[in-house]
Amino acid sequence: MIRRREFITLLGGAGAWPLAARAQQRTTPTIGFMSARSPDDSAHLVAAFRSGLKDGGFVEGENVAIEFRWARGDYARLPEMAADLVSRHVAVVTAVGGEVSAIAAKRATSTIPIVFGIGGDPISAGLVESFNRPGGNITGVTLLSTTIDAKRLGLLRELAPGAALVGVLVNPSYLLAALQLREIERAAQAIGQRTMILKASADDELEAAFDGFVHEGIDALLVAADTYFTTRRERIVSFAARQRLPAIYDLREFAAAGGLLSYSVRIAEAYRPIGLYTARMLKGAKPADLPVQQATKFELVINVKTAKALGISISDNLLSLADEVIE
Repeated sequence: MIRRREFITLLGGAGAWPLAARAQQRTTPTIGFMSARSPDDSAHLVAAFRSGLKDGGFVEGENVAIEFRWARGDYARLPEMAADLVSRHVAVVTAVGGEVSAIAAKRATSTIPIVFGIGGDPISAGLVESFNRPGGNITGVTLLSTTIDAKRLGLLRELAPGAALVGVLVNPSYLLAALQLREIERAAQAIGQRTMILKASADDELEAAFDGFVHEGIDALLVAADTYFTTRRERIVSFAARQRLPAIYDLREFAAAGGLLSYSVRIAEAYRPIGLYTARMLKGAKPADLPVQQATKFELVINVKTAKALGISISDNLLSLADEVIE
């Protein structure tokens, strides 16, 4: 027989467990991770981010939770995603996949710390006051991937020196599209290269751009750095293959998907410091006190299998410069 006092104690103990669990849940910080990319092409980046978090003392499912939001190349979704994360009172917002993601996060909150991963200059984008003293509630890592399209044009010229007309694909919705175009046009003029620039920020516009390139008879293709294009890389790579076009892209993912050539930062390595900065925010660091970091390691990837399929001979000089050759 259970005495009345023991019975009450048992009831109290049983009820205390859910309360304790809820209290523990309330004290576990949540990261709001928002990206303009897609989850299917970001597994390696998320792994690098989690590695940085772990080095900073946080492991998902143990002492931190992560709410993921993916725009899948649709930039119009980013403001709503940022507002949703802010409404959930996340401890830190990690905004990656380009300037548009970081700007949406900054507009959504002036109090929650923000760590960004972008491709260009955070000052000209209006995100920070300076690299060393960002100011406000935001800092992060710049990948510099949108500032080297001129270099890509030079590599494409070496790959296909006989290309009379190079098609250039640019997303006008991307914040730094005008800067990309200026760099490409300046580089093209310097080497006497004719270019045809077409723009696309949606799937129907992308197909229209393909038709335009075919109609004008381009001889090679340069795809400017942009997250929307990354999420549509298989479609773009397939177009280049069908038209037998030598093409250069910004990220290794394109070359891995069958693209001929890519040149950019080693993006996965840049996501580890993003994770480290996020961990520091969780420990109370102020974004204004943490300088913006810059990625410094670049990689040239050549898909030799695609080159053979296109009947293109890769020069020994270009092969010697390659960081990775995909057979």
